[in-house]
Amino acid sequence: MEPESTVESRHREQDIVAVATPPGRGGISIVRLSGPRVPQICRRLTGALPRPRSATLCDFTAADGAVIDRGLALYFPAPKSYTGEHLLELHGHGSPVVMKMLLRRCLELGATLARPGEFSERAFLNGRLDLAQAEAVADLIESATEAAARSAMHSLQGEFSARIRDLVAELTELRVFVEAAIDFPEEEIDFLADDRVLARLRDLQQRIAALRDSARHGQLLRDGLKVALTGPPNAGKSSLLNALARQPRAIVSATPGTTRDVVEQAVEIDGLAVQLIDTAGLRDATDDIEAEGVRRALDAQRRADLVLLVVDDAVATDADVARLREGVGGESFGDGDAGGDSERANVGVGVDAGERGGDGVGDGHAGAIDASVDTVDVAPPVCLVRNKIDLSGRAPGAIDGKNGKGGGDGGVALSALSGEGLPDLRAAIKARAGFRDSEDNAFIARQRHLDALARTAERLDAGVAQLTVNRAGELLAEDLAVCQQTLGEITGEVTNDDLLGLIFASFCIGK
Repeated sequence: MEPESTVESRHREQDIVAVATPPGRGGISIVRLSGPRVPQICRRLTGALPRPRSATLCDFTAADGAVIDRGLALYFPAPKSYTGEHLLELHGHGSPVVMKMLLRRCLELGATLARPGEFSERAFLNGRLDLAQAEAVADLIESATEAAARSAMHSLQGEFSARIRDLVAELTELRVFVEAAIDFPEEEIDFLADDRVLARLRDLQQRIAALRDSARHGQLLRDGLKVALTGPPNAGKSSLLNALARQPRAIVSATPGTTRDVVEQAVEIDGLAVQLIDTAGLRDATDDIEAEGVRRALDAQRRADLVLLVVDDAVATDADVARLREGVGGESFGDGDAGGDSERANVGVGVDAGERGGDGVGDGHAGAIDASVDTVDVAPPVCLVRNKIDLSGRAPGAIDGKNGKGGGDGGVALSALSGEGLPDLRAAIKARAGFRDSEDNAFIARQRHLDALARTAERLDAGVAQLTVNRAGELLAEDLAVCQQTLGEITGEVTNDDLLGLIFASFCIGK
C-alpha cells in the first residue's frame, strides 16, 4: 500500500476555513469551513449544530460570548457536501471587519486558513469531482462570455470526462484482447490478421481526432484570443479598435503617430472573448518615445495569437503591403479555412506567448508539441485589413488576392469610419481562430488537456504502425497502455501532488 501523500493527510486531519466571497463591502459575505471537526466548531461558534441543509438563523459568538454577527448557518454533513467532508457556511453581513472577526474566531477554534482552491481539491480527493470537473469550477468562475460559462458548465456536469472515460473503456477492452492473444497463443487467436482490431483502432483514431477538435474550441472559449492591430501610422488602427469595441477607447487624430503606447480593450465577438491590442505605427522613429512605442508594438505582435495588419487602402501600394507583411513575419489570411495548412495556425492560439509550443487552434489533425518543449519563436498568423474604403472606393468584404472576388487571401476591406465591412472582419477573426458559433456539446478545455490528447493520438498512431507494419503485438499492447494512462491524466485517475498543486493554486480563495 502506497504511503498517504501530504495533501491527502492534511485533508483528512485538518479543518480549513476561508472567506468565500470577494473582498469589499456588500449585502452578505460567506465564511466557509470544511473538515472532520466542523460539527464541534459549529456548536462552539453558534451554540448548536443546525439541521442539515436548512438555513438556520443564529448568532455567531466570540470566545467571551459577545455576538460577532447574526446571520444564517448552513450545514452539510459528510459525505454529501461539496468537499465530501463536513461543510459549514456562515452567511453574515458584508463588512470586511465582521468577516475578519468571524474568520479569526474560526482560527481560534482550531481551523487553518485554506489554500487557494483547497475546497475543490478536497472535492477531487474525496471523489466528488474528477480533475477535469474541478478545473471547470474555476473556469466557470472566470468565464468572460456567456458561451464560455455554458461550456464550463458542460464540463462541470461531466460531459468532457464522460467522453474520456468512453475512450479509456474502449482502449481497455482492446488491450485485454491483445494481451490475451499474446499470453495464450495455443488458442490460435491471430489478432494481427484480424481486421476487426485494425477497424477498432481506426475508430479510436477518429474519435480522438474529433475530441481534440472539440477541445481546441473549448480552449479558445476559455482563453479567448489576443489580437494585435499593427501597421503604418495613420492607417486607422485606433479607429478600428474603437469601432470593434463600440466605444471611443483610443485617441484618434489625423496627425500620424498619435498612438505611442499599447492600448488594450476586451471585446466579445459572438461568444469569443477577444483582447484587442492597439499599437504604435510602424515606421522609422523620430525620437526616443516613438522608438519605445515601436518596440512595444513589435513585442505585442509577438505575443498575439492573430495580427491585424491595417493599411490605408487609399494610399498603400502592393509593394507597401508586401513589405509590411514581411516585416510582421506572418502569413496572409485565408478565406475562413478554420484549419488552414500551416503549422502557424496551430501555434499559440489561446495560449500566452510563454506557453507556445503546445497544441493550439487550427488544423484539426496536426500533431502537438509537448508543453515541456522550449518556446518556439513562430510568428502569429496575419490578416490584412484594407481600411478607409470610404476614400478608396473599394467594395467591403473579403478580398481574393488574385481576382478581386470575395473569399481569397487578400484580407478584408472595410471602413472603420462608416462600419462597412466590419461584420466581415469579425467573421474573419473567428474563422482564423477556428471558432464555431455552434455550442452543441461544447465543453471547456485547457492546454494540458490538449497536450494529453495529442500524446494519446501519437501513441495510438504508433500502435497502428505496430499492427500493420511491424506486426509486433507486444508493442501494440504497450502503446494501448500508455494511451490509457495519458487519458487518465485528464480526469485525474493518474496524477501527482505537483500537478494538483499547480492546478489548484490558480483557483480563488474559498473555492
